[in-house]
This record gives sequence, structure tokens and C-alpha cells, in this order.
Amino acid sequence: MTDLANISVLLVDDEKAWLNGLSIALERATGSADIHCCNDSRQVLDILATKMVDLVLLDITMPHLTGDELLPQIVEQHPQLPVIILTGINQIEMSIKCMQLGAFDFFVKSVEQQQLIAGIHRAIKMLSLQQENQQLNRRFLSTRLETPEAFVGISSSDPQILSICKYLEAVAPGPNPILIGGESGTGKELFARAVQKLGRPDGPWVALNVAGLDDNVFADTLFGHSRGAFTGADQARAGMIESAAGGTLFLDEIGDLSLASQVKLLRLLQEGEYLPLGADQPSQSQARLVLATNCDLQQKMNQGSFRHDLYYRLAAHQVQLPPLRERKQDLPLLIDQLVAKHAAELGKTVPDIPPELAVLLGTYHFPGNIRELEGLIANALATHQKGTLSLASFRAALGDATQPPEADEKLRKLIFTDRLPTLEEAGRLLVEEALQRAQGNQTIAAGLLGISRPALSKRLKKYQQRTNDEKGV
Repeated sequence: MTDLANISVLLVDDEKAWLNGLSIALERATGSADIHCCNDSRQVLDILATKMVDLVLLDITMPHLTGDELLPQIVEQHPQLPVIILTGINQIEMSIKCMQLGAFDFFVKSVEQQQLIAGIHRAIKMLSLQQENQQLNRRFLSTRLETPEAFVGISSSDPQILSICKYLEAVAPGPNPILIGGESGTGKELFARAVQKLGRPDGPWVALNVAGLDDNVFADTLFGHSRGAFTGADQARAGMIESAAGGTLFLDEIGDLSLASQVKLLRLLQEGEYLPLGADQPSQSQARLVLATNCDLQQKMNQGSFRHDLYYRLAAHQVQLPPLRERKQDLPLLIDQLVAKHAAELGKTVPDIPPELAVLLGTYHFPGNIRELEGLIANALATHQKGTLSLASFRAALGDATQPPEADEKLRKLIFTDRLPTLEEAGRLLVEEALQRAQGNQTIAAGLLGISRPALSKRLKKYQQRTNDEKGV
């Protein structure tokens, strides 16, 4: 079960006219829900035993077996199945009793059908959340992914990434939107595509970067328009939400949406409806929404540039991708993957990769994350001829940028003990730290220290001689 278009509903009422009218209303509201009608309450348990049903709408007053008599049997045999009670205007006390017996909700038959449809929405969302919680509990007890094929192209041994993948496995089949946060270049679209493979692999994939779109362009692009909606609208045009029906709509950079556009997005997420420009009646969305941002939405919300209600709607299912500088143990995997990819694109044999490359790149802070790493590798392969991949282009590109821009400021805030180290002691500590970060590679360590390789070698010999003298060797 993913949304109202895919649910199976059992309507139980002895009044055939009411059943027919309600089933038609449900079909219009959901698009293609599987509706079963039953006018004999004695058949309900047999139907539930043989058919997959997601929701029951149960009348109270029926011959043979009343709703309040049937409800406890449904609850006992199908405890996860939500039941909505339908009641007459003078049966409120009985409806409350049914709630105590385990019904999800109750509605008076005389209310507008739109209120009943909203109640069905709530019941399905509740059931979906229960299923997601069960999935999360089961998957997080495992150390392996159940569908690793969905994450092809995502190379990682990082525990944070594994947790994110498990979380997406659990929530991807549900109907709720998923928000993917992370700095530019961290791979947000790759994870969005994984959601597509996990939840709606056979449906279309439609992507839209909303950054820079004004409200009118956003609405027209997303929702489409009817003929004559505005000057020049000679024919109707489907929007991206309609093109993504049965599949996934990926909206990137939503932190840049105007407040007016945020209102339209909120309605889509809350009601599952959208209004094409110039249309009189709303259309029902049949697309799964995955959204991404490199902004801090909570900060924008506090500043008043992002709606509170939209933020909390999106916060239900969200993941935050770590920057590359926080998962540097993945560098060897990413290097192998990207070298193979770009060698194939260039029609070249995959070169040998020097082990020093991962060490060298591990000293860099990567403000552009994986996208920047891919650019460095593509550039190196473009000039590569044969043999082992050269480090020259990487060293030239990195230059003195192995430390982040804020490093100079942090150097002014070094914390010392009560006794200041001597220049000699401080120099030795710096050399030891550089060698540790460079995993013993003296060329890379010298680059970190801003000195030449011979200068570092000279210092190391001096330190070794002093150690030998102190030991009397």
C-alpha cells in the first residue's frame, strides 16, 4: 500500500443505494482504489479472510449481524486493520462505544462525503506509519541491506550512510514525502533515485530544480494549465506532477522556493491535490514526492523565509547526507568507482591507482564534496596516457588548499597547557601530526607543513639524531 490510489477498501452496509453512491465517491476521490461492497454483514469475515483489504467502512445498523457485534470480531482477527464506523444521527453513543471497542473513527452518514474522504486519508496515513515503524524496527536490527541493488552507484562503508540506506528501505514504500538534505555535491539525487527504485521502480522519474522559479512559472511547470488559462495558452499542457503519476517527482533546491510557491506545495502535500492554472476543479496527485535542499530549512524557518507548517510536514521523513570530509574512509571506494566510470566514458583502460592518492585526497576538506572529487578524477583521466595514474594533476589542483578556509582562524585559537612548548618541541609535534595525517607519506606530509620534501627529511634526521643522543646511542 502506497497511497489512496492503491488501497483496497471494504464497504459494509445493507443499503445498496448508499453503497453504490459511496463507492462512486471513493473512486472519484482516489482515482483507482480497489473498492469492495458487501450488503450482508455475515459475509464480512469470509471476505477479509480471502482478500487483502486495507480499510473497512462499517455501518452499525444492519440485519443479521450489527456493526457493533461484528467490530470486535474484526479487531480480534485483524488487529492492524483500521475500521471506520458509519452511523445514523441518533447513534452517537453507540459510535463512542465502537471507538472503545477498537474502531479508528466514526462518521454520521449525513455529513459531507468530503469529510469522510478526509477521514479515510487519516486512517491510511496512520496504517502507513505503523507499517513504516515495523519496517524500521526490523531493518535496523540487521547489519545488511535487504535491497542493495537499489543503491547501485552509492559506494560507502560509512555507518552513517548504511543507516540512511536502511531508513530509506523502510519508508520508501509509504506515501509520505521524503526530504533529503545535504551540502551541494553529496549525492542527494542518487539517494532520491534509490527511493524511486525501492518504492515505485516501474513508474516514471521526473525531476525539477525549483531554484530561481517565480511563483507563476513554478505553478505552471509543476501543475500545468488548461487551454485559455492565460494569453498564449492555446492548448492544455500537463504539468510535471501529472507526468510523474505512478512514479516519483523529485524537487531539488526547495529551500529557494518563494513563500507563495510554498503555499501551493503545502496544499499538494497535505491534500494530495493540485489545481492546474485556469482549471475549476482540483486534480488528485498520483506521484510520490521526494524533495532535496542544501539549505538549513530550520534556520530559514526561524528567519521567516520558510513556512513553519511546510517545514513540519517535510520533517516527518528526512535524512541528512554527511559531507565527504566526514566520511573520508570512503575515499578509496569512491576513487575506484569514479576512475572506472570516467575511464569507460573516455574509452580508456582503467589505470592502476597509486595508494598515495587516497592519502593525498584525505588531507583535503572537499567543499564541493563528491562532485568536486569526480571533477578532479575526470580531469586527471583526460590527460592520462598509460601506466599508473599520475598524482601531478591532483597536486596541482589542490595546491595549498589541503586545509579548510577557516583553518587560519582556528590556528589563532590553539589551546596550550600551562607550560608553553618550545619552538623545537612545537615543530616536532607538527611534523608528527603531519606524518600521521599523511599515513607516513613524507611528500604529502611536507605539503601539509608547507615545506619541501628535502626540508622535511632534514628535520626528521635531526630529530632522530637528537633522540639517539638522548638515549646515548
